[in-house]
Amino acid sequence: MFTIMEAADAVRLIPDGAVIGLNSFVGTANPEKLHDAITESFRKTGHPRNLTLVSSAGFGLFDPDRGAENYIREGAVGKLICGHFGSMPSTKKLVLEDRFEAYNLPLGPMSHAMRAQAGGHDGYITKLGLGIFADPRVEGPGLNNISHDDSLVRVVNIEGEDYLRYRLPAFDIALIKATSVDAKGNISFESEYSTIDALSIAQLTRRNHGKVIVQVDRVKSDFSRPRDVIIPAVLVDVVVVCEPDRDNEAFGTLSGDIHVPATHMQYWYHRLEKENARSGKVRADFSADIIGRRAAKELKRGDIVNIGIGIPEKVSKYAAAEGILQDLTLSVESGGTGGLPAGGLEFGAMIGADSISDMSMQFDFYDGGGLDCCFMGALEMDRFGNVNAHRGVDQCSGIGGFGNITAATQNVIFCLTFDTKGLNVTEEDGRVRIHSEGTIPKIVDKVRSISFSGQRAAENGQRVLYVTERCVFTLRPQGLALTEVYPGIDKQRDILDRLPFPVLDET
Repeated sequence: MFTIMEAADAVRLIPDGAVIGLNSFVGTANPEKLHDAITESFRKTGHPRNLTLVSSAGFGLFDPDRGAENYIREGAVGKLICGHFGSMPSTKKLVLEDRFEAYNLPLGPMSHAMRAQAGGHDGYITKLGLGIFADPRVEGPGLNNISHDDSLVRVVNIEGEDYLRYRLPAFDIALIKATSVDAKGNISFESEYSTIDALSIAQLTRRNHGKVIVQVDRVKSDFSRPRDVIIPAVLVDVVVVCEPDRDNEAFGTLSGDIHVPATHMQYWYHRLEKENARSGKVRADFSADIIGRRAAKELKRGDIVNIGIGIPEKVSKYAAAEGILQDLTLSVESGGTGGLPAGGLEFGAMIGADSISDMSMQFDFYDGGGLDCCFMGALEMDRFGNVNAHRGVDQCSGIGGFGNITAATQNVIFCLTFDTKGLNVTEEDGRVRIHSEGTIPKIVDKVRSISFSGQRAAENGQRVLYVTERCVFTLRPQGLALTEVYPGIDKQRDILDRLPFPVLDET
């Protein structure tokens, strides 16, 4: 039987040393009030402490003073196992200071491992991750000098072929954000943008005889339709009711409360952009527009597509401008299919989605080659076509769903600038003009860490493009080829002389 409690009382159920399964997709469906209660408890009592936090998609809110970042920074956490750290600005820096153990696993295998282990299996076995940083023979998932847990990812051989086995620690506590609890204790997600791993996390926690704590917006006096229930009452121990802080009409397009036809997508996209602009999170970027417009030319009517965060978000903007958007099916790894991916703080949600599935089911589709093409960002690329999308010089953002999406999609388009920090580019009358170069190159002899293996992509016969603000490279079996130079760009001065290695010239 579930109990309704205040957040402060609920977090007293979390013992020191607990392993907590967190259900969120970056900032969406994030149990922020429960995080706040943990912070308050730790500040007052020093407990709970030595926590292990496990989250396939990450749980930051892009603000170091919100959510879990407070109690992580103040010392309540001993270990983090996450697919994505990019929305946690202070945490991703502390990781590299050896403040706690930290591990980065691809999002898809984490989601699948939760589902598999909830079903009594000894982890999840897949080829996803072979040849990239997560492979223990390449680098391993540990992100700093104190992270040496070799149980998370192991190489196994089955009938002469190598695979990776991903296994997560059993959960003592589940923290989940949902919308409603009905009269019996069933949990529904009608106003959330995604369900993510909610059911698997609750099942895995219950299998370990742990406590499932759910933050909801409201209590319903009636009973839910069975098909609307995401977490059945039998799995729920505690419900914390917290009324939502904001009530903006634009956000109803992300949950499905407002139906959005294709003709209205851009209107609502710009409404959300304005909301994010008020938070200071959006800035003009001419390079991104140049890249997004060129990358969008790779789209074909009827394609099923995934578009990543950052520069790739511009692809959907230009697909709409070209009139092709309504003939595409866009999707996001959090589970949404159809509609238009939201950007910024709402990344992971979709404006006017046709359907929203559990994340593990979305990755079933992706891993099976269901996508026709994908558009991904990159921190670095090298002479072999390898891409680093998860680890910078002084921070680790994490690989997220990037590994699954790029491993099984036939057409992979990376969107990145030639260099960064100081790059100033404009476009006038169809001609690109470079006013100043960046001081940090993004095309390097060898990437710092491998998120995408050019060698495996070539072996798999994938078509791979690298779209920048001045040119396009294409992956060939023998390495990179320069295949397009934009008007206004001097090929020798602006491209070839700035590369640290020779490329095939096919222009």
